[in-house]
Amino acid sequence: MAKESDFQKKLKDEIKRRFPGCYVLKNDPSCVQGIPDLLILYTDRWAMLEVKKDEKAYKKSLKDKPNQAIHVNRLNVMSFASFIFPENKEEVLDAMARSFEA
Repeated sequence: MAKESDFQKKLKDEIKRRFPGCYVLKNDPSCVQGIPDLLILYTDRWAMLEVKKDEKAYKKSLKDKPNQAIHVNRLNVMSFASFIFPENKEEVLDAMARSFEA
């Protein structure tokens, strides 16, 4: 079973390749409970991603950590935010790219 940290490391590398010059920052979970894991700054846009190791962990977090979904929904209204896991990675990164082009 893959670990979330392994997926997150590969994801950060992929984001940096896909969006040259972007900043990918890891948020401090002790600062605001439930805040998404990653902040991506690209040109004059930003996005936040809550990383999960797989779809099962995502579904479990919706029950166990409802504040994460609240933050993702609020931040998505402001700019772009999403849960991301291997099964939806391409869909989320494509949506993030579209938000960066807006």
